[in-house]
Amino acid sequence: MPGMSHKSIDLTNALVVSMFRHSLFVTGVLWLTGLAVVLMLVVALTRVILRFNLSSEGLDEPRARTYLRWAFGAMWLIDGILQFQASMPLGLANHVVAPVTVNTPSWLHAMMEHGIYLWNSHPIVLAVGVAWLQVGIGLILLVSNGRSSRIVGGISALWAALIWFIGNGAGGIFLTGASFLFGWPGATLFYFVAGVWLLVKPDTFRRLFSTVTLRGLSVVLVLAALVQSLPSTEFWHGGNTNALTTMTTYMTGLAQPHWLAWFVRRVGSLAASMGGGFNLVVIIWLVVCAIGLWMSVERRWSWPVWTLVVGCVFFWLASEDTALFGGLATDLNSLIPIAVLARCATPKLRDLGPRERRLPREMTSSAGAVVATFASAMILFSAFTMAGATFASAETTLYEAHNGPASAISAPAPAFTLTDQFDKTYKLGEHSGRVTLLAFLDPRCFTDCPLLAQQLEHVRAELSANAQLDIVAVAADPYHEKLSDLRHFITIRGLAHVKNFYFVTGKLADVRKVWKAYGIGVTMTPTNKMSVHSDFMFIINAKGTLHWIIPDDPLSSKSGQASAVSELRSLLASVNVH
Repeated sequence: MPGMSHKSIDLTNALVVSMFRHSLFVTGVLWLTGLAVVLMLVVALTRVILRFNLSSEGLDEPRARTYLRWAFGAMWLIDGILQFQASMPLGLANHVVAPVTVNTPSWLHAMMEHGIYLWNSHPIVLAVGVAWLQVGIGLILLVSNGRSSRIVGGISALWAALIWFIGNGAGGIFLTGASFLFGWPGATLFYFVAGVWLLVKPDTFRRLFSTVTLRGLSVVLVLAALVQSLPSTEFWHGGNTNALTTMTTYMTGLAQPHWLAWFVRRVGSLAASMGGGFNLVVIIWLVVCAIGLWMSVERRWSWPVWTLVVGCVFFWLASEDTALFGGLATDLNSLIPIAVLARCATPKLRDLGPRERRLPREMTSSAGAVVATFASAMILFSAFTMAGATFASAETTLYEAHNGPASAISAPAPAFTLTDQFDKTYKLGEHSGRVTLLAFLDPRCFTDCPLLAQQLEHVRAELSANAQLDIVAVAADPYHEKLSDLRHFITIRGLAHVKNFYFVTGKLADVRKVWKAYGIGVTMTPTNKMSVHSDFMFIINAKGTLHWIIPDDPLSSKSGQASAVSELRSLLASVNVH
């Protein structure tokens, strides 16, 4: 209804959830199975299945690399499973990514906006692709110790870097109030680091991993302490204005286990009562861990690592609430990856040899090959579907989530004869063989009607030049139905060049009959700037039969407009207009 506020989109819209689950567990699984069968034949014929995980490089894998691979493989697997949440298609771009675009540099902001548009244009395909990609990465890292784990380590590093920039806004480092306790400098930064370490050769890993990782984490902790100590941060406040207290109040409002909510509230209350004192404890913890990690490279201390790990787990529960609740969690947040990196880089683990195998090599090789083959199919399937989405027309998902499906109908279209913008008589269906796309527009409207006009323009632009289609708009304003009003709207909304477009009006009594015949409610007083009217379009086939009734309360976003245009094109195709 133009002039009225738009309804918000339900992130768990039943229609979208059904489409998402069908794509995940029916269409997706069928494709995955087909790809896996082909890959399995290749693996069997080349006898790779007999050599999987049995290379000298794999058998001599440093123990720290084994633990790093298992830990980040498990986290990628968890992240992939989190992508199966029903609210991901409609919620990830606008509720997870969009909030962190604030204060980002123009170049990064542009990248993120493009990512948001791309996701909203293809929410089902991309949500399915991301889910299976991350599950595939996790499974291969869990079961492979050789070259395939290095390849997938590189893939995981590239994917993590992409997410860190576009999905996390460079870890939220430009956000006001950023804090190590709230995820600074971004979980995927540490996924990237882990992926790079898994990519390098085992000898390089063995020689550099512990030293570089511990000292790198030391630098990160020093920077985190500096950010945490800024005078402007609200962590120095007492009472309910304390940043941690505010965050815990929000987090405990989400559905979660009672014991966890109790614990989070208690820590929030403690921060409120201690005020700056609590923040000082956090800063001291960060500084002590930073100094200890740096010195532990030479002194082989373990206590700095364990101090960091215990603190990370504590604040993962207290200040990040495990990052798993709310329906839009994408990962475990930053503190767990940091703890894992530190633990795997422990000096005492550095010189340990390969982990002893308790199962026969042949058994683990064959089982690992089967799992890795299916996981490879997941990665290939995701890569092809996500790449294809960037070249495909927008999905109708946003349109259907906002408006619901169009209604099929078969009834004679109510006839009318009015006057078009050229001051000529226009009779519905007067052009034999043409389909009619009928809309109702207020020529003085500055909210929805310009968006609807834009849809009409884009639909016609995407059809062939000889498409047999009339686009007809009936004036829906009882006080501004003159031809001059219609011509002004056509000019400022760029409709003059739209082929076979007719904006029609007439005597108010005649126009009212058309509104009534098509169920269009129009409300307006002389003092209103524009009317409030029903947003519906109609497709009438070449035989004069009403074929589709299309609700269209338009979304103003580019992706929302593109989704509506895709829906209209699809419906027009059903009556042979291409």
